[in-house]
Amino acid sequence: MSTPFRRFSGTPTYLTNESLEAAVNCALALERPLLVKGEPGTGKTLLAQAISETLEMELIHWPVKSTTRAQDGLYVYDTVQRLYDARFGDGDVKDIRRYIKLGPLGRAFASSERKVLLIDEVDKADLEFPNDLLHELDRMRFVIPETGDEVAATQRPVVLITSNNEKELPDAFLRRCVFHFIDFPDAELMKRIVRVHHPEVEGALVDQAVVAFYELRSVPRIRKRPSTSELVDWIAVLMRSGVGKERLVRELPFLGVLLKKEQDVDLLKVVKSAGGMRR
Repeated sequence: MSTPFRRFSGTPTYLTNESLEAAVNCALALERPLLVKGEPGTGKTLLAQAISETLEMELIHWPVKSTTRAQDGLYVYDTVQRLYDARFGDGDVKDIRRYIKLGPLGRAFASSERKVLLIDEVDKADLEFPNDLLHELDRMRFVIPETGDEVAATQRPVVLITSNNEKELPDAFLRRCVFHFIDFPDAELMKRIVRVHHPEVEGALVDQAVVAFYELRSVPRIRKRPSTSELVDWIAVLMRSGVGKERLVRELPFLGVLLKKEQDVDLLKVVKSAGGMRR
């Protein structure tokens, strides 16, 4: 069932660009899942929250793990609780519906109001996981064999799927999605993002911190490059500790906020001693 089309243009706390807005609005117009890729920290998960806020729809978050099955998103039959009740409880264990719990996809379908469904990090699951989702995402309905009940969507949810590119996704799955790759923000956009989170921060401190941040990300062979959220946290620590631009020019204080692997810290020491950092 179609609903009036509403355009997405970001929020005061989620800054976008024309290409991202176009991808979201294309997915909304076509009522197809939006598949978003990009390195960690580029705001893929936060995009779902921004869409939820803009469209004024509840967000249902389905975080995917290596053990996640497509079945888990539809419903779970709690046989353990039923067995426990049969032995120790006084409920009606013959009523199987008491032990059927809808998963994130099932709740999105069953709701009388349109929802935003985030299937987060789809590439973490087994390779068959995306293919197993295709049928239900296409039909927007499924049957619970234990009861014979059918769960059918009266309001087609807005589906956002994120991937960190850990695995290739099947072509059949990709054909059914609108795709967008979120590029890592450039320095100017990053400064705007920082000011959203820290509007009171001194301009000179932001400028120097962003320069240091991008130099750190450009160090060859670094295993985990710092992300946007880590820069925002780092600037918060710098502000609260009273660190000024001058100290940032001389050193990189609180490096543990930016680098999370011992090998990267050791690599940075080698690079700095060899004069590889311009600062």
